[in-house]
Amino acid sequence: MSAAVDAFVRALSSVELENVFNPYADRCPLHDRSDAPRRRQQNLAMSLETAIDLKVRTIWIARDLGYRGGRRTGLALTDEVHLDSYSVLFQGLRVAKATKGPAVGERTATVIWQMLQRLTEPVFLWNVFPLHPHEPDAPMSNRCHTRRERQACARFLHDIMELLQPETVIAIGGDAHRAVDEMGVSAIQVRHPSYGGQNTFIAQIEQAYALPPSRTPDLFMQPA
Repeated sequence: MSAAVDAFVRALSSVELENVFNPYADRCPLHDRSDAPRRRQQNLAMSLETAIDLKVRTIWIARDLGYRGGRRTGLALTDEVHLDSYSVLFQGLRVAKATKGPAVGERTATVIWQMLQRLTEPVFLWNVFPLHPHEPDAPMSNRCHTRRERQACARFLHDIMELLQPETVIAIGGDAHRAVDEMGVSAIQVRHPSYGGQNTFIAQIEQAYALPPSRTPDLFMQPA
């Protein structure tokens, strides 16, 4: 592991915030393996090293880690169901499952990976707030990070930009776009796929990568 990537992962692992789960340091007593934080550190470190080696041109940035996705895998926008897809996109990267029991899926990750599997090039995935913020006394919940929390972790987005030097940054959703803009990072905004935005997100990614159009049922639409 390069010194820069090692320093990045160590620094991220050292962050402690109230009502925030740090998957690179914290262990969930219900779901995690005994060495879960180390596995997630390795997933992230290998991903960064590989992205640097492959000269990845694009970063997709969402808002924060979710309890069914990145909290468990240590990988932004990636649930356990798509770990094999993640490995394929990064040319056989041996990412490891850090939890016990069957693989858990996340709806947002399902749509994200539906599109990533159509690409011919790897994309690095990240979050404005790279940890999992949750409601007090409800670790298996999602909430938006606060401005204070974002400021406490702002350096990590800038470090990612410095390490990868991407040509294009795509911000997924308005919250993510406003945050990266505030942090001085220029990004293209696309619709978040949840809450009725799936088809718009798909169309915008198709346009960005010159993919043939396809329309799929929206997973986030509530049944009548």
